[in-house]
Amino acid sequence: MKTQVCIIGGGPSGLLLSQLLHLKGIDTIVLERQSRDYVLSRIRAGVLEHGFTELMREAECGARMDEEGEIHEGFFISDHEDLLRVDLHKFSGGQTVTVYGQTEVTRDLYEARDRMDGTVIHNVEDVVLHDLTSDRPHVTYRAGDETLRIDCDYVVGADGYHGVSRKSIPKDVLKEYEKVYPFGWLGVLSRTKPVSPELIYARHERGFALCSMRSQVLSRYYVQVPLTDKVEDWSDDAFWTELQRRLPSEVAGQLETGPSIEKSIAPLRGYVAEPMRYGNLFLAGDAAHIVPPTGAKGLNSAASDIHYLYHGLLGHYRDGDDSGLEGYSEKALARVWKAQRFSWWMTQLLHTFPDTIAYDRRMQDTELAYLFSSEAAQRSLAENYVGLPF
Repeated sequence: MKTQVCIIGGGPSGLLLSQLLHLKGIDTIVLERQSRDYVLSRIRAGVLEHGFTELMREAECGARMDEEGEIHEGFFISDHEDLLRVDLHKFSGGQTVTVYGQTEVTRDLYEARDRMDGTVIHNVEDVVLHDLTSDRPHVTYRAGDETLRIDCDYVVGADGYHGVSRKSIPKDVLKEYEKVYPFGWLGVLSRTKPVSPELIYARHERGFALCSMRSQVLSRYYVQVPLTDKVEDWSDDAFWTELQRRLPSEVAGQLETGPSIEKSIAPLRGYVAEPMRYGNLFLAGDAAHIVPPTGAKGLNSAASDIHYLYHGLLGHYRDGDDSGLEGYSEKALARVWKAQRFSWWMTQLLHTFPDTIAYDRRMQDTELAYLFSSEAAQRSLAENYVGLPF
């Protein structure tokens, strides 16, 4: 087979890029290791920055998001019994975020690729990237007993942290940065009315908690747990009891509980790989960087990669201008590191760290007190939360 851009990874990043390029007449093939049902079964975050929603509309995939997504003009931070509302609309020049599940984003993108007869090949095995520093890279993969080859101009690695793309960059070229946090988030999805119309980030001496949602009848809640905990250690009743303990009493008293329909523990870490380009291979999304979920930046950071890559490829094919591709890694990483900084700051601010010394606890208290008392601090928080410009 031949194509212009071979995209490794059929998650939202790869599908979004494929859709955007297709609309501009640029041919792509998407390879995905898992089945479509598996990809759509993954439960992920759902707070979308303004820039991400604009990309979805440009990709002609935003209709259901605009109809069903929840527009949020702010969110809450609680510190034991104190509750502060951060006014995103006021402090970010009128911008907002949209609460719309990543699963729904992915479903919309799949439906768009189907409508346009886009080539998305599932259940591929043994993907290998070849001749990445040549003018004619190619990709091979196995489907059943057959090995197939795709010749292309460029390869985009949007296949996540465990994918083959980043591993195809020589170790003496790749530089990796990582911070592993000593706790995880136990998350529960339930068919219950959200306890608040806007998200609540809760700091408590027992640990962090988050009240989120997928819709007005589907809630997503999290509590900080030690890395040694397992899902089986937590019954539904134990989860709800612990969540209520970490929320202000006025909020806890309104919490509607019910059976969990999904329960999982996600470890927290920050990770960045540099560079994000090697020859004619470009990394995007989790293949190049991971953030703690505290700042809601994972999917949104991937979207900024796709924005830069889309415009770089468009410049190459439409205008013969390679400056966007040549500057991709530097430009993408500049924004990635700002998202890392914000996620690191939010995580440090709101979580209870084991073996924290008294000085650090007092600094955390003071940082929150300053945030609650300063419009300038809230403006900085709002600017980062709604998403820095591309």
